[in-house]
Amino acid sequence: MTDRVSLFEVSMRDGLQNEPIVVPTADKIAHLHRLLAAGLTDIEVTSFVRADRIPALADAADVVAALPTDTGARFWALVPNPVGLDRAFSSGIRHICTFLSSSETHNAKNVNRTVRESVADLRRVMGTALDEGMSVRAYVSTVFGCPYEGYVAPEKVRDLVLTMLDVGAQEVALGDTTGIGTPGQVTALVKLLVDSGAPIERLALHTHDTHGMAAANVYAAFNAGIRRFDGSVAGIGGCPYAPGAAGNAATEDLVYLFRGLGVETGVDLDRLAIAGHEMARLLGRELPGRVHRATLGAAVPARKSA
Repeated sequence: MTDRVSLFEVSMRDGLQNEPIVVPTADKIAHLHRLLAAGLTDIEVTSFVRADRIPALADAADVVAALPTDTGARFWALVPNPVGLDRAFSSGIRHICTFLSSSETHNAKNVNRTVRESVADLRRVMGTALDEGMSVRAYVSTVFGCPYEGYVAPEKVRDLVLTMLDVGAQEVALGDTTGIGTPGQVTALVKLLVDSGAPIERLALHTHDTHGMAAANVYAAFNAGIRRFDGSVAGIGGCPYAPGAAGNAATEDLVYLFRGLGVETGVDLDRLAIAGHEMARLLGRELPGRVHRATLGAAVPARKSA
């Protein structure tokens, strides 16, 4: 192996938030154990948002209460505002994700705030979380374009990423929320951020596969120096406030990509495929991940997992 990447699993939150059915808490925890068995060590398990906005995640406190201990994994929860942080802190979660959009319209649809208002909220959220010894990750969404406004200036993305880093986010995930980015855009944005002072080791990429570019964009980001990537088992997911956005980059696809490059992920593809197959059964529908589909009813191609 010539290198190593880290995968951040989002199927329990980003994956399930857009589903029309509500997966029972016990089934979510069973899915979590399958992810752990596959070797994933950073897992976003839920979101402390209003139940009327995202009913699929209304059991956030119950999920956190059922999390296993002493696994060596880090469990993360998304929080939109100070109220969400209070709920997350009361639940006992120790790792939080925050978010804002680089598009005014998408930000308003998502959290009913201007971008400026969201920055002010997140200063409070991250400051409080850091004072309490919590880990903080920030998403900056719609970095390659907005479903409502179209083009988003890279300079605006740069300014928001640098602000999140300055406020205290230990990691900022670049979110291609609409899945319209291309490898050239990924390469250019990463270069702009690094040239502007963003440490490459504190950047991650969160992609969606709307135009079939997720794996290609991950490969471009890897070549640009990023070593942290978000994925969702079997490619489930999407944003309720980004019309037309497809599911996330499938975690199996990313493991398969990096395995072919000789890059270590620490994830067992055979066990990960089982998690995808079980998720398809839970949701009762065909799921979009490419490797997931290729392994339905068949063994994962025999080779040592990376």
